[in-house]
Amino acid sequence: MGLPLGLLLLLQQPIIVDGHIDTPQRMLDMRTDVSSRLPDGHIDVPRMQEGGLTAAFFSIWVDVRYAAANGGAFRRALDLIGAVRALADTNPLVELATTADEVRAAAARGHVAALMGVEGGHAIENSLAKLDSLYRLGARYMTLTWNNGNDWAGSSTDAARQGGLTAFGRRVVRRMNELGMLVDVSHVSDATFWDVLATTTRPVIASHSSCRALAHHPRNLSDDQLRAIAKNGGVVGINFYPVFLDEHFRHEYEALRHRLKPETDAIRARYRGRPGESAFEVDKLVGERAESLDVPTIDRLLDHIDHAVQVMGIDHVGLGSDFDGISVLPRPMKDVTSLPDFVRALEARGYSSGDVAKILGENFLRVLTADQ
Repeated sequence: MGLPLGLLLLLQQPIIVDGHIDTPQRMLDMRTDVSSRLPDGHIDVPRMQEGGLTAAFFSIWVDVRYAAANGGAFRRALDLIGAVRALADTNPLVELATTADEVRAAAARGHVAALMGVEGGHAIENSLAKLDSLYRLGARYMTLTWNNGNDWAGSSTDAARQGGLTAFGRRVVRRMNELGMLVDVSHVSDATFWDVLATTTRPVIASHSSCRALAHHPRNLSDDQLRAIAKNGGVVGINFYPVFLDEHFRHEYEALRHRLKPETDAIRARYRGRPGESAFEVDKLVGERAESLDVPTIDRLLDHIDHAVQVMGIDHVGLGSDFDGISVLPRPMKDVTSLPDFVRALEARGYSSGDVAKILGENFLRVLTADQ
């Protein structure tokens, strides 16, 4: 008996790996069942399959407020990991993956592969033993900082902590190298970035960052940083967030956020103690209001892909959408089901099928293998 036509078509498509999605917050804080098609957000399992998203790093994002509670940051990470593992345990179409081979095996079965990456080094609470625990539970990268710096690494958006790695921070990087856990330099300060590159013995990633030459946001990477990651053998997952893609839109968006501050503050007060739900509801409101702005199109996203390829080479560029963690996407993208539009746009730019496959997922799979 032959395979269904839909599955055959799916198996003929290139593997798509997303370096960063923020869906676990909904799964834990809102008890959202992502096994069913949802009316909002960017991600659920049916839409992942419809859009051709083979695998994604589910972000174990630990909000900074948990860092203030003794043991709270690590516990939050464990709870989020538990939510992702529960999805794989209860949905036969989702498989927990920690290696490139496991991603390929899930894809061959027509399933979604759920990888995990920790976002925010404060989750380890200055403990290498807790870092080891997160790795044992399935996390295969750690973003050294989030928007906040920590005791051992600086953040690109934290004025109080923008320096480089401390001696302990270098120990963290070396321990991640020993474990085979990817070091993620998205969010980190420039000083921390260069300290990481001077310390690591394995390829690094920037799971969800774009190009500073095209949009001068501190979250983006300079051409010198892009070249350094390429020389290191790593990969940059280009972020889909229009604020990181276009200067004009960034200024419009920041003005909108200022006008909406009373409303967003009220949402945060309503959902106090539930940061995932709070962030989702804020993004939902802002996204609706941002429709009136001059939102850049998918062509601007492709400009960042093109620039990264020109600076780094085709083997070092991937995708890091930030789905479910951003309020607006490049037009006409709506959610993960818009990925076929992105693939067609890549092809229209003249990328060969082999190069398209590298950008969509093969580069991330290569670097995941290199760190094992």
